[in-house]
Amino acid sequence: MVVFKVSRVETTPFDGQKPGTSGLRKKVKVFIQPNYLHNFVQSSFNALTSEKVRGATLVVSGDGRYFSRDAIQIITKMAAANGVRRIWIGQNGLLSTPAVSAVIRERVGADGSRATGAFILTASHNPGGPHEDFGIKYNMENGGPAPEGITNKIYENTTTIKEYFIAEDLPDVDITTIGVTNFTGPEGPFDVEVFDSASDYVKLMKSIFDFESIRKLLSSPKFTFCYDALHGVAGAYAKRIFVEELGAQESSLLNCTPKEDFGGGHPDPNLTYAKELVARMGLSKSEPQDEPPEFGAAADGDADRNMILGKRFFVTPSDSVAIIAANAVEAIPYFSSGLKGVARSMPTSAALDVVAKHLNLKFFEVPTGWKFFGNLMDAGLCSVCGEESFGTGSDHIREKDGIWAVLAWLSILAYKNKDKLGGDKLVTVEDIVVQHWATYGRHFYTRYDYENVDAGAAKELMAYLVKLQSSLSEVNQIIKGVRSDVSNVAHADEFEYKDPVDGSISSHQGIRYLFEDGSRLIFRLSGTGSEGATIRLYIEQYERDSSKTGKPSHEALAPLVEVALKLSKMQEFTGRSSPTVIT
Repeated sequence: MVVFKVSRVETTPFDGQKPGTSGLRKKVKVFIQPNYLHNFVQSSFNALTSEKVRGATLVVSGDGRYFSRDAIQIITKMAAANGVRRIWIGQNGLLSTPAVSAVIRERVGADGSRATGAFILTASHNPGGPHEDFGIKYNMENGGPAPEGITNKIYENTTTIKEYFIAEDLPDVDITTIGVTNFTGPEGPFDVEVFDSASDYVKLMKSIFDFESIRKLLSSPKFTFCYDALHGVAGAYAKRIFVEELGAQESSLLNCTPKEDFGGGHPDPNLTYAKELVARMGLSKSEPQDEPPEFGAAADGDADRNMILGKRFFVTPSDSVAIIAANAVEAIPYFSSGLKGVARSMPTSAALDVVAKHLNLKFFEVPTGWKFFGNLMDAGLCSVCGEESFGTGSDHIREKDGIWAVLAWLSILAYKNKDKLGGDKLVTVEDIVVQHWATYGRHFYTRYDYENVDAGAAKELMAYLVKLQSSLSEVNQIIKGVRSDVSNVAHADEFEYKDPVDGSISSHQGIRYLFEDGSRLIFRLSGTGSEGATIRLYIEQYERDSSKTGKPSHEALAPLVEVALKLSKMQEFTGRSSPTVIT
């Protein structure tokens, strides 16, 4: 057995190590600076109570992006030096973000141990590689992201840190082979266990969904299926779940080999970046398909986001969570006794609100950030939730879950088609969405992303929009000068949220312009980029008249888009004549 010593290493603080709602994300070149990662990890240990560190079991894994393997070895050696009892690592360092949450909540070690937290190595849907992004975040014992109280302490610690602890003579652990490696240090035994990345997560999914009914759907010659992992960590789960458990053809899997640079692509599951899937599903103007599959889906780098597609048909994330909530009790065994409540992030369309009202469910509108859903779930107030940014989930874990969302849709399709797998025409994804609109109305919706905008210019634009809110008559005058067919703004504010569970208040969560006819314009600065600023503009129009719900989305939204760009002086502030991405 290897015996290691603990070294105390002097260090100095770095600027800007403030973790956002999704952890700390920077370019790889920043993370590989001497002591940069070390400072953040030690600051995280120092922010936790001693029982969460000394003698604890921690998970260390991620989406496999460039620098992950080095980071795992560094964190393991620092954990040993800080008195952690054991480290759990997914084989090859791979665990999806939802799988990490599941492992914390569900996995029991051979000696009865349970994890009390995790370092997740991911920059989510951002690109990977030597010149791209890396990220790290800490999740708590409930499986969810660290709350603001902890992330603020981590940041405060990074500004004053003078030393860190590391077991420099601890040999690197072989993370490619399943097994346990035992060490001994000044405080006693220290173990590192490498385990199968998929087993715990697959077991959890089988306890939620009726795999047999999904298997029947996938085995029907009339139903075709396509799943694109965009070379992210979802590939470590796709073959196990869709092929081995559910019987799909292996040829239905696209880009399902995890790569540290995501194959040179941008692992963001939307119509812009999931080009191969979009083309296969018949949605590419330049690559028409004769017979696209009935169902398609994509994941992001760490597999917590999802995109749902039908044959030549895109399902907006806002519609997706509303449709899952509307059908969950009938189609998904986990929810058979009813939903506790539903929730959405503020920028997400109000499609879920209408379902909640119709089904008499508790409903919550929260700021962007999954931790807000986690609080509601821990209090037993929420079963299903979602964000417009392709994140959907439930209270089975405390992270959004891309594969869960795909299985939820397959469950709904299986339920709707249980008597049609013989000779009848199948109910399609488009049929389900159109029927939903007929019942609940349609929320036309789009999001414009302006990425890597000068941070100063972005702040000036937001300050201008806040100032403009002081005079609604001036706002409405500007609007009428742009489009006379757009209704007046009835209310404008900066969204503020008081958490019903812990009473905490989150301010400055987005600038809202709410129109008399139910339309909305939302402006937010996003914290998910690694440099510059991202301005997100959300545009929503509600249509209850079923004779008008089939109108093309761009046509229905065109007047509001024009108003939003002129009202905000977007081009004047940013110098951009068009967004980077439209979803």
